Amino acid sequence: MERRSFLKKAAVGASVGAAAVAPTLAQAADLPTINWRLASSFPKNLDTIFGASENFTKRVAQLTGGKFTIRAFAAGEIVPALEVMDAVRADTVEMGHTAAYYYVGKDATFAFDCAVPFGLTSRQQTAWFEHGGGRDLMREFYKGYNIVNFMGGNTGTQMGGWFRKEIKTVADLKGLKMRISGLAGRTMARLGVVTQQLPAADIYPSLEKGTIDAAEWVGPYDDEKIGIYKVAPFYYAPGWWEAGPQLSFYINLKEWEKLPKQYQAAIEVASYEAHVGMQASYDAKNPAALARLIKNGAKVRFFNKALLDAGYKAATEMMEEEAAKNPKFKKIYEPWKVFRREQNTWASVAEASMQNYLISANKGQ
Repeated sequence: MERRSFLKKAAVGASVGAAAVAPTLAQAADLPTINWRLASSFPKNLDTIFGASENFTKRVAQLTGGKFTIRAFAAGEIVPALEVMDAVRADTVEMGHTAAYYYVGKDATFAFDCAVPFGLTSRQQTAWFEHGGGRDLMREFYKGYNIVNFMGGNTGTQMGGWFRKEIKTVADLKGLKMRISGLAGRTMARLGVVTQQLPAADIYPSLEKGTIDAAEWVGPYDDEKIGIYKVAPFYYAPGWWEAGPQLSFYINLKEWEKLPKQYQAAIEVASYEAHVGMQASYDAKNPAALARLIKNGAKVRFFNKALLDAGYKAATEMMEEEAAKNPKFKKIYEPWKVFRREQNTWASVAEASMQNYLISANKGQ
């Protein structure tokens, strides 16, 4: 008797549920079929970074029943790697996936959407963007470029690059030709480095030919793929210019505003999932990749305190000077500095002390 009663109630519940879903399905059936293109700044062989674009596009299609499709194109297939922002701005493509600090030559303020020297870690960057006012500040800035930005992944703290020779003092940096991007390049220039901004595909051949003496890229998993260790064996840490570099999805503002609300919601969800997924993927893959690099001849080194102090001083001076002459930069820099200070104070209490203990305890195990 109880079983029959239960089944009857379940049947009624299912009918009610179906009735509730029906209007949603009907609404979905009325939504338009839309096809977009996404231009990436990254090559396909960098499967974790380019993979974020692919994961994003697949998820949007799933969430919209296949009615909103976005095709991801690797660097150079539609526009060169470093021209993605301009392509989205001009509506040459509806979307892009890129690193905002590639565009600091237009305005240094772009860097806050990615990384600045001695900036936020990946967790802190996400916290700033989601709950520290970062999204609103950057969205206001991007309006001037006809763009809406979304978080598009993070690599975690990057390595400090590959060098042909060991770097022990600031003097060793004088005249060094290095591939390095964003405000990090401006900082390194203050330390005597001759900087260049090159896309991923040009890093290895430039090192091999001697056009550059050093190059920073990402970290073990990606660096292994482009073979830098074969021509510049000294692998330094940490990448103090990229404590938590955030990638971005760019959408042309007018194209965004034309989208149905359901499709906008799908982009919000898919971009966040791609963002979180990239960091998790790097955290899982980097340990084994580093072990392989060392086995194949990479020599891991660490920037000493004197070098880090010199970098911090140069970076601080550079950003203070930028803030003094660039009101857009200053509007973000001032509250960002407060957020960084508070975050690092908190990190020193629990996170750092726990991590330092575990590193010590696990040595040799």
